[in-house]
Amino acid sequence: MIEQDVKRLEEIAKILEEGINLDESMKLYEEGCILAKKCLKELEKAKGKIIMIKKSFEKKEEENE
Repeated sequence: MIEQDVKRLEEIAKILEEGINLDESMKLYEEGCILAKKCLKELEKAKGKIIMIKKSFEKKEEENE
């Protein structure tokens, strides 16, 4: 779920801000990039659904006029 992924991204950011060794930083950075990409895909999918709902609603309004 996107909520869990965002929470993990926040955890990663906090750990990276606190400072850790380079190897661990690179692993967390890679994990963060993967999670960010996954979240963006989910948001794009949600945006598409919202657009479809909006168009459907507008079409129904036009038919009722």
